[in-house]
Amino acid sequence: MTTETYDWTTIVDELNQHLRLRSIPIGMKLFETVEEMEAIPKIRRPRAKHATDQIVGQARLLGWTIGITVDDLVGAQCGAVIGLHPQDDEWRSGKRMAGVWFETEADARRHQEAMDCVPYGRYRAMAVSPLTSGRLNPPDICLIFATPGQMMFLINGLQWSGYKKLSFTSVGESACADSWGKALKTGEPALTIPCYAERRYGGVADDELLMAMPPRYLPKTIAGLAALAKNGFRYPPPPYGVQADATAGIGGFYASKGKGEAGGKS
Repeated sequence: MTTETYDWTTIVDELNQHLRLRSIPIGMKLFETVEEMEAIPKIRRPRAKHATDQIVGQARLLGWTIGITVDDLVGAQCGAVIGLHPQDDEWRSGKRMAGVWFETEADARRHQEAMDCVPYGRYRAMAVSPLTSGRLNPPDICLIFATPGQMMFLINGLQWSGYKKLSFTSVGESACADSWGKALKTGEPALTIPCYAERRYGGVADDELLMAMPPRYLPKTIAGLAALAKNGFRYPPPPYGVQADATAGIGGFYASKGKGEAGGKS
């Protein structure tokens, strides 16, 4: 059993303070039994077939806590990403996507094989809920939808301490495999451009990206955002002017931090 504890109200308040997010940060959690999922307080269950994108959208746009099994999902693709449907030969063939999203069956198979999915066999249910509800206690991953400008700051906050280069991927359609699929599978932050299905069925706006990360990364990211804000780097960045002399603007950030920085060069 996990011993991680988080003050979700404070975490979400600070995320909104630094990023001005437009939708609710949510958590996602996998369960080994349906009974565990159904024991979550105030859990909702779908009354129709849905895409996982819709389930996520109901949590982040409506504030619902909602749980599913593979029987609630519209197809194998959604279930396979979160480990509720086997990634068997039929699924891996991608035949249903050939001629739809990809020119040939070979292209479709390469797409399926490129997807990051939770291995099948351990889990039987999944739930999503606003982080501030505290009902997932804690979630396996957190999902943050943001504009490119907001996401740039989120990444900068994540990289403030213990820096490492972040590499993100896109399989194209079924890009949920690059966000929640990858984060659930690897335990690392995962960002991608949401796909057609996420936008059509999940309510993802034209200018939104999605970052999925295990909750342990959020306090570190918020500390980084606070440090950047103290240095004058805040969202949204004020326009400086494309024809203005940048010397004063850049020098103002770097001059007090020591010489030899990029901003100190003439």
